[in-house]
Amino acid sequence: MGIKSFQGPREEVKKEYKAPILVEDYMTKNLITFKPDQSILEVMELFIKHRISGGPVVNEMGHLIGIISEADCMKQISESRYFNMPILEKNVEHFMTKEVDTIGHDVSIFDAASKFYKNNRRRLPVVEDGKLVGQISRKDIVKAALRLSGQNW
Repeated sequence: MGIKSFQGPREEVKKEYKAPILVEDYMTKNLITFKPDQSILEVMELFIKHRISGGPVVNEMGHLIGIISEADCMKQISESRYFNMPILEKNVEHFMTKEVDTIGHDVSIFDAASKFYKNNRRRLPVVEDGKLVGQISRKDIVKAALRLSGQNW
């Protein structure tokens, strides 16, 4: 005959994480941003100067309106070569990607990792009420995982 417990149902134990687990805890907050009216040549120079491969495009109010990347610049370079023209003084808004995947600042790093995996992105802008507040990369998620490796997930 089995042993019966007379303690009643056990309370559900909630896990409390001692380490921070939100995107806002690991995101980069000081970003190099671009304006839609900046020239593409200026953007390329800033990419080289700051050793970055892309960045968010924001309006005067700080709202995210697009992303400009090296790939967008490659399009400009290849088009200028094809038409045998010098790289023109076109603005960022002509080349930027307008449909941007974003992530909220209050999302867990576990959900962020899932989003990176599913969408095959290298970095995601972090927005709060439509306003750009930072950026998180796959490397930031890996750093967070290492920091949490001593915790139970």
